[in-house]
Amino acid sequence: MASSQGTILLTGANGGLGSAIVADILKKLDLASNYTGLYTVRKAATATQLKKVLSSAPKAHQHDIVDMDLGSLSSIRKVATEINRRVAAGEYPPIRALILNAAYQDHEKIAMTDDGYETTWQVNYLANQLLALLLLQSMDKEKGRILILGSWSHNIDDERNNTNAEPYKGWDSLFPGAEELAKGKWSRPDSGGGWFTGYRRYGASKLCAVMLMHELANRLARDPELSRVSVVGLDPGAMGSDLTRRGSFLMTTVVVRRILPLMALIAVKSNPNGLFRPLWKSAGDAVRLCFEVEVPAGKLLYLNGTDELDTGRESKNVTNRNALWAYGLEAAQIKPGDTILRDWK
Repeated sequence: MASSQGTILLTGANGGLGSAIVADILKKLDLASNYTGLYTVRKAATATQLKKVLSSAPKAHQHDIVDMDLGSLSSIRKVATEINRRVAAGEYPPIRALILNAAYQDHEKIAMTDDGYETTWQVNYLANQLLALLLLQSMDKEKGRILILGSWSHNIDDERNNTNAEPYKGWDSLFPGAEELAKGKWSRPDSGGGWFTGYRRYGASKLCAVMLMHELANRLARDPELSRVSVVGLDPGAMGSDLTRRGSFLMTTVVVRRILPLMALIAVKSNPNGLFRPLWKSAGDAVRLCFEVEVPAGKLLYLNGTDELDTGRESKNVTNRNALWAYGLEAAQIKPGDTILRDWK
């Protein structure tokens, strides 16, 4: 596999957006033929959507489906160790694009991982911090790009949050502290508010992810060996994906799976980067951002579809960003030797 130009590593590859990203890669012959795909899923045995997409892959597309549970820090470490070994051995080419796409959202319930962290926070933030730091040694040091999926929900001031309700009404912050988010102490179901409680935790986890984008971009820029590895973020808009599958029947089956896709097909024609977007549109935006867009040296580039967008005010709080970074290091038990990033502490 090392004969290809690079590796594309995608998390959440069996989900709606993830499988659409794979489909977009396969449609671009230059990418499909010249890049090795590492598509991570929770369980390869049940990754039916991904396998369906890959069934039409050109013969030249080298790829592996990799089991990785983002709700398990040990699983992430195990997979990263194996990928690093295989890149070092020349079995995989260096990682050209690390696409951290996987996401988790609860609604009226709350779940904790075996590691002791709230699942939304661990999957959407901590897993990304750990995986990115572990895999830096395998990144293409000249053209490597790390894409982290964002969301308008990260910005408490973004009016798009009020599209069909007001989940943030009466709240002035999505960052009560890393410990409160990590341990599931904030916006709990028993605090009242129905599905708003899960949406707020999702928004808070995405705020943490956007803070990670900024912090990682800044630290990479100061690193002599890694300064050319860029960090980008993407707001994919509202899509008819399976992210909301833990919601009510009305939300999941009627609104998200039936009504939203139809609305998106109509809306995207007049407003490509509007509220509602087809999966194929956001998938194309993700691949484009990894391979076609020029990124300012040493800075985070965050796009809403194809338009540059300023991230929310809370994501720019340096004190909170540093506190979150430090908490993540401790939570993931990152120690000397785990990452080649010089300024990792």
